[in-house]
Amino acid sequence: MTATTHAPAAGPASPETPFTPGTARIGFIGLGNMGSGMTRNLQAAGFHLVVNDVRKESAADLLAHGAEWAESAAAVAAGSDVVITMLPTPKHVESVAMGRGGILEGLPHGGTWVDMSTSVPDVANRVRRAGEVRGLRVLDAPVSGMSVGAANGMLQIFVGGEAADVERLRPVFEAMGDPERILHVGGHGAGYAVKLMINQLWFSHLVATAEVLSTGVKAGVDLEVLRQALIASPANSNFVQNDVLSILNHGDYDEGFAIALACKDLGLSVDLARSVGVPVELSSLVEQLYRRAKALYGDKAGEMTPVKLYEDAIGMQLRAAIVPATAAEGA
Repeated sequence: MTATTHAPAAGPASPETPFTPGTARIGFIGLGNMGSGMTRNLQAAGFHLVVNDVRKESAADLLAHGAEWAESAAAVAAGSDVVITMLPTPKHVESVAMGRGGILEGLPHGGTWVDMSTSVPDVANRVRRAGEVRGLRVLDAPVSGMSVGAANGMLQIFVGGEAADVERLRPVFEAMGDPERILHVGGHGAGYAVKLMINQLWFSHLVATAEVLSTGVKAGVDLEVLRQALIASPANSNFVQNDVLSILNHGDYDEGFAIALACKDLGLSVDLARSVGVPVELSSLVEQLYRRAKALYGDKAGEMTPVKLYEDAIGMQLRAAIVPATAAEGA
C-alpha cells in the first residue's frame, strides 16, 4: 500500500466516547525500540494509526499494513482522535509537544495527548496549561517491561490523569499492555513519578546484587549456591531471582535499553527527589556508578553493564548455567 499524508480527521471523539478498535484513529510519535512494538500491537488490535518519527523508514512495516504517515507532530495530532508520544528524553517531549509544528499546533479543541515516555511533569503541565482554554486532555502513562514487553503487548502502564480519561483510553492501553497491570496511579504527573521510582529502585537492586555476588564469589562461595541462599532469605528480590539470569546465563547486559538512557532516567529520578526535598544519597551514588560504566563501556552498552564494573574488579565474569524456576517447573 502506498503511504500518503492525509487530511485531518473531522475532530476528536466526544468526551464520553471510548477509544475503541475499528473506530478510533491513534496518532503515534516515536517508533524506536519501544514505540515500534507498541504500534504493531495497536495495529494488530484493529486501531487505525497515523504515525511520525525522525526516521520514516522505521514506519515501513506499519505503512505497509495500512497506517498513515504524517509529516509533522502537528499533522499527527490534527488527524487523530488521540496522539501518543514515546520519546527518549523530556527535551524531545517538549520539542515535539510545544515546538514549531508540534502537537499543540495540531490538537483540535477537546483533543487528547498521552505521553508514554519516561519524563517529568513539567513539560506536560505546560502543555495542559497552554491548552486549558481549548479543553485539551493530557495524561502521562509511562511503561515498564522493556522492548520485550512492548513487542509482546505485556507492558505495565502507570497512568496519571483524570479517571474518566483513563477509562476512555483503557482499550488503547490494553492493546499495548497487560490488562491486569494497567494502573491509574493518581492525578497528572503521578505516572511519571511512579515510573521514575521503579527505575530508581531497579537500578539500585542491580548495583547491590552485583556487589553481593562479586564479594561472595571472590570469598570462595559457588555463584549459584550463593544466589539460591539469597533467594531463600529475606534479602530475596525479583532481580536476584530472575533479572540477573540474563547475565549469569548468557552474558547479556540488555543492549535493548542503552546505558545512556538509564543514566538519563537516574538523573531524572534524583532531580525529582531533590525537587520535593528528599535526600537520596544512595540513588545519587548509584547514578554515579552508572555514569562511570557509561564512560568506560560506551553510551550504547546495555543498562545492566554496571555489573561489569564488579566483574572487572574481581577479574572474572559472573557466569553460571542456571535453569529458570519457571522452565524447571514446566519440564
